[in-house]
Amino acid sequence: MKKNSEPIFRSLFEEDYLVRSLNSSITSQADIALTELVANAWDAGATKVSIFIPDEYGEFLVVEDDGNGLTEEEFQQRWMTLAYNKLKHQGKQVLFPDKKKRSPRMAYGRNGIGRHSLLCFNDEYHIVTSKNGKELSLTVSTKIKDQAISVIEQNISSTSKHGTRLEVRVERNLPNVDKIREIISSRFLHDPEFVIEVNKQQLSLDQLEGLLDTTELTTPDGYNITANFIDSKKSSRKSIYQGIAFWESGRLIGIPSWILGSVFYLDGRTALAKRYTIVIQSNELAELVKEDWSGFKNTNETENLYRTVAEYVNTMFEQTAKVNLEETKAAVKQELAAKLKDASPLAQYEVDEIIENISINSPTATKETVYIAVEAVLNLESSKNGKELLMKLSQLSEEDITGLNTILNKWSVKDALTVLSEIDRRLSIIEAIRKLSKDKSTDELHVLHPLVTESRWLFGPEYDTPEYTSNRQLQTVMKTLFKKDILGGDGVKTNRRPDLVVLADNTSLSMTGVEEFGDNELATITKVLIVELKRGGFEITSKERNQATDYVDSLITLGINTAKIVAFVVGDKVAKGLQRQYRAGTKDEGSIFLTDFDQLVDTAEKRMFGLRNKLATMYDDIPGMTLYQQSKLKLF
Repeated sequence: MKKNSEPIFRSLFEEDYLVRSLNSSITSQADIALTELVANAWDAGATKVSIFIPDEYGEFLVVEDDGNGLTEEEFQQRWMTLAYNKLKHQGKQVLFPDKKKRSPRMAYGRNGIGRHSLLCFNDEYHIVTSKNGKELSLTVSTKIKDQAISVIEQNISSTSKHGTRLEVRVERNLPNVDKIREIISSRFLHDPEFVIEVNKQQLSLDQLEGLLDTTELTTPDGYNITANFIDSKKSSRKSIYQGIAFWESGRLIGIPSWILGSVFYLDGRTALAKRYTIVIQSNELAELVKEDWSGFKNTNETENLYRTVAEYVNTMFEQTAKVNLEETKAAVKQELAAKLKDASPLAQYEVDEIIENISINSPTATKETVYIAVEAVLNLESSKNGKELLMKLSQLSEEDITGLNTILNKWSVKDALTVLSEIDRRLSIIEAIRKLSKDKSTDELHVLHPLVTESRWLFGPEYDTPEYTSNRQLQTVMKTLFKKDILGGDGVKTNRRPDLVVLADNTSLSMTGVEEFGDNELATITKVLIVELKRGGFEITSKERNQATDYVDSLITLGINTAKIVAFVVGDKVAKGLQRQYRAGTKDEGSIFLTDFDQLVDTAEKRMFGLRNKLATMYDDIPGMTLYQQSKLKLF
């Protein structure tokens, strides 16, 4: 067979191939897109990057830098090559357009996707780039049939400038100027040789104000990092983030939090968490960072990095506790002044001792924990002479004494803590769903959907039982029902969540059941619960209602004909005029409920006796992802 020198068939592309193949946050979130373009200017050796954001749709957004720019050949090789490997072809070190001596600068880019960020706003954009006396002006489009990306206009002229100017007419995702200023300011550390402007206002980048300590550390794998301990009370500007922040070459990695890997290190609601921030700086961690800078890769080196940082944080909190010991004592004693007034000298001494022990040995303990411990000491002291207890008992009615005796017979401190912990977990889940369902950046398939489907109690107390489980019969039915629609072809996750499937339209569906022994002594499914969650912004219509009805009919056809079937379909909203409850099946074996996330969390909150509103200050300032992670993890 003769081998052709030219390909027989070439790749073909749909018009929106490039937009769909890129990281979804880059093409849908304006702050992510503009952050990537600022990072590109840094990599181009720019000393200044200016962003202009228009007031209305249909007007031009402009990003301009004074970096190296591109020649025609470089534009073809770098800009027009899909998945261009920047590290391989250009290295880690940034080159500057002039011959001036500048501080060494490490490049951020690696996979070449940041340059396509303008596709967040339109499918076409204009680029003017200047280098070596030539100005290259081009219009780039993703609308050409069979092409992932094309240049549809080009002009070359002479110039004495260097740098790149990007222009795009905003047809979608119009940014908010104030929000962009705040976010970009928080994602890049101050560098005197790099200025960022948004609508002619220079941003004030983080300069680590309020610094209490700087320590050089080395991880077990040899990575050198600089750990900074910062007191926000001594800082002139407030960061929008709390927790441990990792910075690689001056760029923020992911979103800071008090979670290191899988360990929930500190409750973000505590005074300690709100006051102090840990900033970890390095120029050596790039290979551990995910390509989209959303966090670290899951490697042994990363776990060792977390352990090194955790040791530093512990040390600093212990030192801080010692420095603030007298302040802590004064605050606790003021809170319990009435009880301390009549305490014996021995009790006063024990109070000082317990505050010192907790503050130094457990520096992340909450103020409430210290109060409880001190109050326990005072109560013990009071019980030694019995005066306070006898006084209270003498004032109780016969009915009160009977009730107190019943409580003490049924409840221990451990019982009370177990109940309060479960209440806090459920309130955290309710608030997490409330916040994450409105956040367009939420990873719905891996965060919001499992959060809801694993919390069956949201749909009613009758489902709050471990009896609802997956079994082989239901797994077989699910594979039969969704064999053509499951994401990846056969995606029933039988290893971890056998009851959960993810469909090709980004819908997740959970199916669990209750088995009971029938008259023939064989286990039979008597109840089936279906929870179907639609992607963010999805409106539930009669089509989705009919689809849920089909599920019920199919289950009956496939042999699940002895069960009561209930299906909940959850989306962003329910179409106007559509009823929210329906019957299904030939004998009304099934019930279909249509609901939105707001109705779901409002109903769940009422089932929790409205405690979320009564305890609003505990959850208002905590991000949705932090609440989600707190509901999954235990305190360190």
